[in-house]
Amino acid sequence: MKRPWVILCGALVLSTFSGQSQSVSDTLNVPTSSIDVAKRQKVFMGVGAASYASMATGLYFAWYDQFDQSGFHLFDDRREWLDMDKAGHVYSAHIQADLIHGLARWAGYEEDKALLIGCGASLLGQLTIEVMDGFSTGWGFSLSDLSANLLGTGGYYLQQRYWGEQRLKMKMSYWPVQHPRTVVSAQAGPSQTTLRARADNLYGEGVLERFLKDYNGQTIWLSVDLKAFMPDSRWPDFLDLALGYSAEHLYGGFDNAWETDEAQFVLDGIYPRSRQWVLALDYDLSSLEMKSEFGRGLIRFLDIFKWPAPGVWHDSERGWGASLIWR
Repeated sequence: MKRPWVILCGALVLSTFSGQSQSVSDTLNVPTSSIDVAKRQKVFMGVGAASYASMATGLYFAWYDQFDQSGFHLFDDRREWLDMDKAGHVYSAHIQADLIHGLARWAGYEEDKALLIGCGASLLGQLTIEVMDGFSTGWGFSLSDLSANLLGTGGYYLQQRYWGEQRLKMKMSYWPVQHPRTVVSAQAGPSQTTLRARADNLYGEGVLERFLKDYNGQTIWLSVDLKAFMPDSRWPDFLDLALGYSAEHLYGGFDNAWETDEAQFVLDGIYPRSRQWVLALDYDLSSLEMKSEFGRGLIRFLDIFKWPAPGVWHDSERGWGASLIWR
């Protein structure tokens, strides 16, 4: 659950610069006397190296240093958090590749090299976290996490390489969850707690912390640019169709059971864990033409999120439903 902090804390800064890549791409087709490519590349390399070092060092001391360390080992976390973590890996890897690729274009690199830099840097950042996981007693190097990272980055690379654009975009949305105050008794002994207290312990209590960590409120989306596949149709440029995946009632990694210093708690049939698939409309903010570099950067940042829109859904426990505003 630490990974969303890494991608989202850097996304705003990176997108502000990478929003300039469109104008630079056009400029690179003509003599480059109007921009100092060498200077931009020095800035790009310097800021990139400093950002990577700061991310790795800061994450280690802010997170990993607080937990027990061990020798390098593997950990099978398939189906943990009903695969919401894996969906998050695909999303993070895809978004990082996009942001760094755009930043490399801003720096003046030709498209093929900028694409390799973006995808390579994304994989390096993700792999660094996986290696640190591998030395942590409570986790381990996850091959399924690595596969999800490769899927997110590889999908971005193939689209950019063969289409020259992202017709299938990864997005994320969040809707606050009001966790119930249902009282849960320990399997043995007088200890009690509530689901809300469990959620506070797992996901934090602040709005931002919940946004970044609470899987119950997150949906990971694959948004399809229909106009790109049907250029001669009357389908509006700004409207896409998105397939989302989410989960509900997650109060533990593999099951809804946890231990405290005093007792062990198990939810037997109360609030069963469920998977949800959603088909909803989506807004293609990149279709908006912004004149300023800041405006393009802001749109680029906002477009990594899925905004509320009508949709139909299927829940593994509740069946089918529809909503005018899906979270």
